[in-house]
Amino acid sequence: MRGGPPFLGVRPPAPTRRRFLTAAGLMLAAALPARAALPGGARPPRLAAIDWAMLETALAIGHVPVAATELIRFRTESGLTLPGDVTDLGLRGAPNFELLQLSRPDLILSSPYYTRYQAQLQAIAPVLSLPFFLPGEAPLPYALDAVTTLAARLDDAPAGADALDRADARLDDLALRLARFRDRPVALVNLGDARHLRAFGHDSLFGSTLTRLSLRNAWTGATAFSFLAPVPLERLAEMPEARLAIIGDIPPEAQRGLARSHLWRALPAVRAGRVLHLPQMNPYGGLPSALRFAGALADALEGSA
Repeated sequence: MRGGPPFLGVRPPAPTRRRFLTAAGLMLAAALPARAALPGGARPPRLAAIDWAMLETALAIGHVPVAATELIRFRTESGLTLPGDVTDLGLRGAPNFELLQLSRPDLILSSPYYTRYQAQLQAIAPVLSLPFFLPGEAPLPYALDAVTTLAARLDDAPAGADALDRADARLDDLALRLARFRDRPVALVNLGDARHLRAFGHDSLFGSTLTRLSLRNAWTGATAFSFLAPVPLERLAEMPEARLAIIGDIPPEAQRGLARSHLWRALPAVRAGRVLHLPQMNPYGGLPSALRFAGALADALEGSA
């Protein structure tokens, strides 16, 4: 299934791709303009983001990195807009260190997922590595803390405070709108095939955001790295009162299988029409992904009423 921890199952770029990216980086470095000075002669630091949650945190406070990883997929899963001149550093699990160095970062944004690269990253620039996903712990508070920490590191505390104020207001508003849906728990899942699912627990970004909205998670079992997979489809029968929120696209083959599945049609949530469909989202994001999930869930719930 897609979207697991970025350090698992990631292959390094092919040598031909790496040579191409390095050559592109050489041309990019030669064309990089000097940054405009801020009032008082200061200039914003040049950021490079290896970790997506840290990338989202930088964007949340209005600091666009000059370089980041897997930008095509990031734009799709996060729904966030990045300028076209941000350098793509390749895979999160195998970043292109040559391009990273050529991007001339003042600060590299990382996380404990990339501890094995810490020495290589520090040889290029100072590294800020913040945790978001810890076993058994809700990630949303860490995502909020990261906003404050990064803003302080960038000497832009007002941007962090403003981002948190806007996020709290948005989540408070959504929680109030969704109060009438507290009657049932919500099962947050991703479907990879017609017989298995990935269940997001309380220690996922989606699950902890659900809690912030004062809604209940139907999945109360153990997880690993925010979710449990593969989970047999029949486990959903153990949650007869739940609303089923499917996050992300269902592969065509899985759709065909579900259309023929007697088990699927017999599930209480399916039989009662309590199935919600949410867009593809980043399960390992920061505050922007939490807000995007909250808004998409609200739209789906209100659209089903």
